[in-house]
Amino acid sequence: MNLRVLFLLLAITGMACSSGSPDGERAAPSTSAPPAETTSSSADPETSVTSAPTTASFEPATTATTAGGTTTTATAKPVAPPQPPPGKRVAASGAFVVGPSGAAVAAEPGGRVLRRLRAGVVMGVDALDGGWAHVTTPCENSLWVKTSDGHIEQTADVVLDPGHGGGEPGAVGPTGLSEKELNLVVAEMTAEALRAEGVRVVLARTSDYRQSLAARVAVATSLEPKAFVSIHHNAAPDAPWPKPGTETYYQTGKSVPPAKVAESKRLAGLIYEEVLKALSAYSAAWVADRDAGAKYRLGDSGDDYYGILRRSAARGIVASLAELAFISNPSEEALLQRDEVRRAMANALSRGIVRFLRTNDPGSGFTTPYPRTEPAGGGGGTEGCVDPT
Repeated sequence: MNLRVLFLLLAITGMACSSGSPDGERAAPSTSAPPAETTSSSADPETSVTSAPTTASFEPATTATTAGGTTTTATAKPVAPPQPPPGKRVAASGAFVVGPSGAAVAAEPGGRVLRRLRAGVVMGVDALDGGWAHVTTPCENSLWVKTSDGHIEQTADVVLDPGHGGGEPGAVGPTGLSEKELNLVVAEMTAEALRAEGVRVVLARTSDYRQSLAARVAVATSLEPKAFVSIHHNAAPDAPWPKPGTETYYQTGKSVPPAKVAESKRLAGLIYEEVLKALSAYSAAWVADRDAGAKYRLGDSGDDYYGILRRSAARGIVASLAELAFISNPSEEALLQRDEVRRAMANALSRGIVRFLRTNDPGSGFTTPYPRTEPAGGGGGTEGCVDPT
């Protein structure tokens, strides 16, 4: 009987030692990753970039097994959260859209807040670091913005660029209608029509603020769209014309591959075709340049004259610039004041873009431009530019 008790005690002791061995292996020093509890917060859910935890972590609990098989655990000690190493910068893309409360910007991730940008501002992203995104501001400042102060659009089928803005009003009509205002309204309506067609679209400018050409192209570059359309209204026509003097420009120049020229030309031709048809439904004392239509303009260097087309072509983006109607013409300005006409132009832009995306239609209205020596207008740079706050 005593021997049975002894054998039973020996068996129980062996079971206790065996069941404690896995815990002992986890507590042993090793080069493996720390327990899941200390790393689960390292991935920012919004940016998916490695960063420091925002809450305190704990040193791993230590264990020991006594001779009798009893396992004891030392109390876990809280430690300060680890900081991301300096320069932990990850390349990224997308467009950062500032949220309704504005966004804090700094010269470095987590640095002193320099100012807060206005709600709705859109900026191209090229890197992420924890909870911060590196952006090109509307005035081409390279700064960091808190990702929690907005959201990042990862991609888009189309980027629309409402020309001018802020202290650069563009052309102004006889009764004071500004091109910057009209461009934005038409762009917003075009975006609405495109979204109804299931097209993903982002506006490069969302309200009345100054924005350089390079900053607009940075937004487009970061989104890698299939089409980039800059929306404008014209001034200084050559003469009266029997039909709307709509103009669209496609990318050209010695640096643009022929295949890209062909794509841009088709986009310009389709937009011209649709806008001309839409505006022709209205009566006006139309004016135009003698070479109205879908065309190009070379600069003295042999590259595209227009900065928005030249810069986007250099990034491999297919683009067109559209001059929809002459805001400087009193008869046309009166039309452009009407919401139904603005909507008609927007729907026409949308139809042309959708046809570019979904068909092989060639477009029409192509013309050979006459030589020009006069400048097309200033602006688009950074001199005197102040980011919208």
